[in-house]
Amino acid sequence: MSASDQARTLLEQLGVDAARFMAGDLVVRTPITGEEIASVARTDAGATDAAITRATHAFAAWRDLPGPHRGELVRLFGEELRREKDALGGLVTLEVGKIAQEGLGEVQEMIDICDFAVGLSRQLYGRSIASERPGHRLTETWHPLGPVAVISAFNFPVAVWSWNAALALVCGDPVIWKPSERTPLTALACMSLFDRAAERFGGVPAGLAELVIGGADRAVQLADDSRIPLVSATGSTQMGKELAPRIAARLGRSLLELGGNNAAIVAPSADLDLVVRGVLFSAVGTAGQRCTSLRRLIVHESIVDDVVARLADSYGSVPVGDPREPGTLVGPLISGESFERLEAALDEARADGGDVVAGGGRALAHELPDAWYAQPTLVRMPSQTAVVERETFAPILYVLTYSEPDEAIALQNGVPQGLASSIFTTDLREAERFLASAGSDCGIANVNIGPSGAEIGGAFGGEKETGGGRESGSDAWKAYMRRQTATVNYTSDLPLAQGIVFDVP
Repeated sequence: MSASDQARTLLEQLGVDAARFMAGDLVVRTPITGEEIASVARTDAGATDAAITRATHAFAAWRDLPGPHRGELVRLFGEELRREKDALGGLVTLEVGKIAQEGLGEVQEMIDICDFAVGLSRQLYGRSIASERPGHRLTETWHPLGPVAVISAFNFPVAVWSWNAALALVCGDPVIWKPSERTPLTALACMSLFDRAAERFGGVPAGLAELVIGGADRAVQLADDSRIPLVSATGSTQMGKELAPRIAARLGRSLLELGGNNAAIVAPSADLDLVVRGVLFSAVGTAGQRCTSLRRLIVHESIVDDVVARLADSYGSVPVGDPREPGTLVGPLISGESFERLEAALDEARADGGDVVAGGGRALAHELPDAWYAQPTLVRMPSQTAVVERETFAPILYVLTYSEPDEAIALQNGVPQGLASSIFTTDLREAERFLASAGSDCGIANVNIGPSGAEIGGAFGGEKETGGGRESGSDAWKAYMRRQTATVNYTSDLPLAQGIVFDVP
């Protein structure tokens, strides 16, 4: 079966009308072979405005529905995802180039966040606060916020939307989704599954889940519209720097999940067998195209030669190829531009004195000239140069050395990004030092696992140029609601706060 036939089969199984993916001006190509698999219509400015209007009207109805009832819709959506996990996972693989297991894993994330959100729908807790005034009750309540715009990236084409959408929906908010231009098919499929759930639920207001397909112009339109109180944007740091000021100019809220330049420290006490397994998945999984991918390995000088030798052997045996095939662990980069950025980074690393000890080239160029498969690459660097401090969205791992723990933490923190980090050690003191306030400055800090592969139960996000946003678990739901503090006086007296006396003569 050709890739285009496979795409059509999967989309039809997922309930997407053929007219939605066969007659548009946006050409969709699979990175697996480079061939065209669909064409999708872009959403123009007028249609985007209409989608925002529908979402605004939907909010007026949806916010009045009790939270547990809103959770029932998300539960039904989770059932649809379970039913179509294989098909949607296969479509993720086809559109993004992830290996089959990662495509299925992404859909499992969606299922998991739906389960989390259903429970959350009965736990949107406020609090009771001790009042300093007698006869007064002071409480804090959370209310629905309004339409939420979700701008997602290609590398997790469905999971990131679901992190936002599942929570927003149970919190009482409609969702307007602008997916990456590279991944509109998985977005169409998700909307089809959501429509199935909505039909089973009954009475869902029109506009509760909207889809806007387009490029940066549509993202800017969503960022500028004052009817959208929250814009959740996932992508590059540059994208965040362009959108955030526009949202702030109208005093809107932004939830930003931006770049990561993640490191792992390998201490002298580390279990090196564990290190090799953990590093390999974190550095080469998803062809290095996760925001949490491991990009810097900071190894103690006493063990660095051993660690590099072990990793070089493992890198040489990683199966690179068609991600649909069993046994493949590394699929293609999303585009030729991504491969060009990899080559430019390696040229700069060599100029800085770096030594490429594994990989560094293109794979399958003759068999698949229109696809871009990169050999996972390991580079020893003399220091943390400018190219190491930048994020290159490709399977490049830079190896640095350290002698003292404080030096390792300084290297770990010495980049503009602050998403994910880890340390491999069997020394409790080293681990706790890394997790302390003077340790890792990242939003995610792990011990004896790599920085990649977060669970939905914890809040996901990072600091500095990563944007400071938090999605998914823990109390990330509060971003999708507004806080209200209320004071009730149940007496006939009127004592004032802070003991102020304001008696009228």
